[in-house]
This record gives sequence, structure tokens and C-alpha cells, in this order.
Amino acid sequence: MPKPAIAAINGFGLGGGCELALACDLRYASARAKLGQPEINLAIVPGWGGTQRLTRVCGIGVAKDLIYTGRTVDAEEALRIGLINEIADPVLDRALEVAHSLAAKSAGALALAKRLVNMAPDALDAEAREFGELFDSADAKEGLAAFVDKRPPRFPAR
Repeated sequence: MPKPAIAAINGFGLGGGCELALACDLRYASARAKLGQPEINLAIVPGWGGTQRLTRVCGIGVAKDLIYTGRTVDAEEALRIGLINEIADPVLDRALEVAHSLAAKSAGALALAKRLVNMAPDALDAEAREFGELFDSADAKEGLAAFVDKRPPRFPAR
């Protein structure tokens, strides 16, 4: 999409919700927001751009921390690590304010700026392929079943 996308996060942005926010160009969150990539707890990994976008947005060290541990961060930590651009309440008002500001700019210049900024080596296709293979594994099936059953997963010792 050539136009800038803006996320307004007001509550939980976990897993796919965090990945959706990461797919946006700008991310604003309320003080009560919680973000994270907890997929590892289900024996899967972020599969909709999370491994690549989180690394690009926050750096490899932060990405490894959040993806490996599956921990959740609050809005203050999300701001400190660069996961969000700003904490704002009410968050939707701030996101709309920025959207109106951007709408007054040249659409062509914004599209080119976005395209140039996003010209990083692209591994999103590899992530999608590998995620599909992992999602079909016995560990993933056990992790997801345990989540649904509200019990700890029982992974075979290796």
C-alpha cells in the first residue's frame, strides 16, 4: 500500500495483533496497551511478518528477546524499545490527528518516501514458508491443543 498506515493500539496487541501493528508505518498506543509475540509459548513463531518487522522496528536484540521469551510489554516499555512511536490518550484522536496531517502532504512524495524506507532485504516470503512448516509440526499441535485446553504443553524431550 503506497499510503502510510497508522495503528491506534488501545488494549492488547499480542501475536497477530502485534504483527498487524508492526505492518503499519506509525504506531500509537494508549497507556493501557500491552504488546508482544507470545507464539513461542504455543510452539510456533510469529508467522505474519513478526520476525522480520519486529527486527526492523526494534532491532535484533529486542526482537530476539520478545520472540524467544514470548513476554508481554506495557506501553512504557514499548515506547522505550521503539515498538510504538508515542503513548497518547485518547489514542484514536492522536492517530487521526497524524492521519489528517499526512493527508495534507503530497501523496506521491509520501508513497516514494515509504517505498524507499522499506527497501530493506525482504525475508517475509521465507518467514511465511517456514511458519507453515512449523505450524504443521507435532510440537505446534500440542502447543495449540494445550492452549485451548488451558493446560501446560507437554513437549517430548529431545
